[in-house]
Amino acid sequence: MNVVNPKKLLNSKWTAVSPENKEKHFIVTEAKFDEYQTLYHCELEAVMSKRSFTLQWRELKDANRWLCGWQ
Repeated sequence: MNVVNPKKLLNSKWTAVSPENKEKHFIVTEAKFDEYQTLYHCELEAVMSKRSFTLQWRELKDANRWLCGWQ
């Protein structure tokens, strides 16, 4: 299980354990908080293809799918 702090999520780097479409390395490019400082939107961007997608930030805790940093 990865330790994820929502406040430090923006611009963090992640590696997909099972890359798809040769997209392995990602950067969190957008993290939006509501008025209660709860994270409600997280967007990742693939480094190579620049493809972006929205992800529930809690999914980054799954060490079977994501690794912290670029590896």
